[in-house]
Amino acid sequence: MKALLDLFKQVTQDEEFDAIKIGLASPEKIRSWSYGEVKKPETINYRTFKPERDGLFCAKIFGPIKDYECLCGKYKRLKHRGVICEKCGVEVTQSKVRRERMGHIELASPVAHIWFLKSLPSRLGMVLDMTLRDIERVLYFEGFVVTEPGMTPLNRGQLLTEDDYLAKLEEFGDEFKAGMGAEGIRDLLRSLDLNSEIEKLRVELDKTSSDTKIKKIAKRLKVLEAFQKSGIHPDWMILEVLPVLPPELRPLVPLDGGRFATSDLNDLYRRVINRNNRLKRLLELKAPEIIVRNEKRMLQESVDSLLDNGRRGKAMTGANKRPLKSLADMIKGKGGRFRQNLLGKRVDYSGRSVIVVGPTLKLHQCGLPKLMALELFKPFIFHRLEVMGLATTIKAAKRMVEAQEPVVWDILEEVIREHPVMLNRAPTLHRLGIQAFEPVLIEGKAIQLHPLVCTAFNADFDGDQMA
Repeated sequence: MKALLDLFKQVTQDEEFDAIKIGLASPEKIRSWSYGEVKKPETINYRTFKPERDGLFCAKIFGPIKDYECLCGKYKRLKHRGVICEKCGVEVTQSKVRRERMGHIELASPVAHIWFLKSLPSRLGMVLDMTLRDIERVLYFEGFVVTEPGMTPLNRGQLLTEDDYLAKLEEFGDEFKAGMGAEGIRDLLRSLDLNSEIEKLRVELDKTSSDTKIKKIAKRLKVLEAFQKSGIHPDWMILEVLPVLPPELRPLVPLDGGRFATSDLNDLYRRVINRNNRLKRLLELKAPEIIVRNEKRMLQESVDSLLDNGRRGKAMTGANKRPLKSLADMIKGKGGRFRQNLLGKRVDYSGRSVIVVGPTLKLHQCGLPKLMALELFKPFIFHRLEVMGLATTIKAAKRMVEAQEPVVWDILEEVIREHPVMLNRAPTLHRLGIQAFEPVLIEGKAIQLHPLVCTAFNADFDGDQMA
């Protein structure tokens, strides 16, 4: 019986934590998050409406569409929980795993992460001691970079044009190594010895007296020491594996008339997969260098757009010429995760309303509409009703409050006597944007405010709202 109860018990783990640390993930780490490689750009089959295998919505990788039911229908119901269907390869489990299971794309050629390239100051530039312009020229296949000078007079990190490179090849043969694209930058990062580089910079810092040089060295030292301390390898800034977001977080929704509404991310992922597959095919066919280079550059651009569309050059657009919403756009700005969902949350025991002038109030008072006060002080009222023996349970107290029985209003009058409320007017630009007042119960639905406190809140009575 206990086993049966455990079976139906939802697994919820509440882990308490004080802080979140964000770092760079290694290719191995990204592969360990993943439940399978996404190889095809297809989403769903438009005849059967089932997800395509190895596609962006693949049930084998991300989990079943329906609770405890595999794709082909061989296994249904809870008793087969945990079984992996031998026909369609789908695990029999809850469909909500499609909100948490990630996939990955093995990139045919490494690509640079645009945040470490384009955010100022460029972290890639800092680590390699190169200018952003030079790194961009290498990444987007406009020039070569010397990765190993060998016994030649060339310098590590020196840029060469196509003609220079060919001339130097004739002159020195394979005495030196030079690369192009993200591979060249990755080789430079891999051959970087953090400890000796930091040591060299510290010695240089002691020797120099020029202010601008000190500033420049200190900045670079700070970045390199951060890498050293955190144990993150600088070459992880170049992606070899791309994580794929769980499908329920980038949904495909059927509309009336057989059409589908889809998240922009699916479009962006599809372009990456298409270009990646094409590049793989070109490499297998041993295509001419110029074609391969162009495809690698296009792959780099498609990954840039997926991570942060419009950060470099023109933004990728959809069918209606609207810029596509990338992963970074979901996080940043007013409509992003932080400001929209984490900071701007609606919470219990709060309310907002229009403000009107309250000339009869004392300076430390505010007029609070009765219904709003009832909502704000609910827990206190429930407690009082129980203590006074008017309600036996919280549920009974809740019913009394919802019915707005006369005794509730009397208790509310008592409760608000010793409880001030805090009034806030957005935007809260200084500490006086939030102040505490003694509430006075009033009829109506608007909050009354003393006219002399308006200046601090920068409030006026032409329709302002306060919370």
